[in-house]
Amino acid sequence: MSDLLITGGTVVDGTGAAARPSTAVRIRGDEIVAVGDDPTGEAGGGEVIDATGCVVMPGLIDAHCHVTFGEPQSNDELFFHRDQGYAALLAGWNVGKLLRAGVTGFLDADVLWDLGVALRDGIDAGIVEGPRMACGGSALLTSVGGTAGQLFPDRGRLGYAAIVGSKDELVAEIRRQVKVGVDWVKIHSTGLVPRQSGEILVWTDEELRLACDTAHSLGVPVVAHARSAESTAACARSGVDLILHSSFIDEATVEVVVASNAALCPTWTFLANLVDYGHKVGASARLVDLFRHEIEATARGVRLAYDAGVKLLCGSESGFSLTPYGHWHARELELYVRHLGLSPLEAITCATANGAFALRMEGRVGTLEPGRLADVIVVAGDPLADIRVLQDRSRLRAVISRGRPVDLARPWPERSVWPKEKVGMYSQQPLTYDVVNP
Repeated sequence: MSDLLITGGTVVDGTGAAARPSTAVRIRGDEIVAVGDDPTGEAGGGEVIDATGCVVMPGLIDAHCHVTFGEPQSNDELFFHRDQGYAALLAGWNVGKLLRAGVTGFLDADVLWDLGVALRDGIDAGIVEGPRMACGGSALLTSVGGTAGQLFPDRGRLGYAAIVGSKDELVAEIRRQVKVGVDWVKIHSTGLVPRQSGEILVWTDEELRLACDTAHSLGVPVVAHARSAESTAACARSGVDLILHSSFIDEATVEVVVASNAALCPTWTFLANLVDYGHKVGASARLVDLFRHEIEATARGVRLAYDAGVKLLCGSESGFSLTPYGHWHARELELYVRHLGLSPLEAITCATANGAFALRMEGRVGTLEPGRLADVIVVAGDPLADIRVLQDRSRLRAVISRGRPVDLARPWPERSVWPKEKVGMYSQQPLTYDVVNP
């Protein structure tokens, strides 16, 4: 088996250790076999990548990605304009964009039509080109609903959701998902209801504990959407392993999270994209103010959690029109530096070594060390000086996935958007008499 040698670059190994200039990385098959001095520059008959002037680091791991959603502009499109066959083909087409953006692993915890297991297995079998993938099935909701409010039925399934109406249904759905082969069970712990501000906790502690106990008894961890301090604390107390958003957490909530040993993935990229760039794509001014407040109000608590030793992961929530695939997977690192005061080196660890937790592959991926699996990127520029360089695909000199170089020279994938994917609108506003006769 011939080697692949990356030589001459500055290694940032993902462990949090200081960068090492002029350090080589030797890969054999899907394994890193050596990191250090390599003056010969020979790859045993294999390929040599000259990384002089570049940073060599682990591939990014996106811990919150929706690869089956197809970049909808609204919940109407997501739930009513995504049939199963078309969604599966589109997910297989989109997932390669992640690799070409430097993402070598991702978690998709709730997927349309239970497509995640098939996509993951297709990637592992080499049928579909994509990063290492961990997946859930349908997100578990109570009849109160989730972020789409009254679009959800009281029971049954819609899109990515399974609405459970009793404890027996809850247990049965989790067992069904585990039988199918999910890596994670996902809970939507909060939802939107009429005449109440923000998302509220829609599960009882008893229900949350039952969900966690059922999944854990079958060897599967639990991830939860939680957009309030109350819900974050409830999820942590009940045994949730990974909490998404953890919005508005305070010191008391942090103490509960620390005691539980849960990990956090705030996923600010979607919010920040709308806040910073939403005006370029016609986003609502009301949402700009709302999301800006959520980031600012959450940052202090997340920093407290990080300082207390809570594992912090990076997620982009790619899969919506505000977070299209292949464009924003590295933005969370910038936001951690800006809003949490992390150093670029600390942010990189959150997106690499810590991300291995989302893949359920801790100790196997996420760092450049002998014996680790061979997921590596080579970046022109210095992300330790400006973390934003990781967002620029043109700076990627190489992406190594499973020990094999990804072809970055191909044109970026382009496709047509079919009318059935979009909501048909009669007009942008009501055609009143006053509009016609101002």
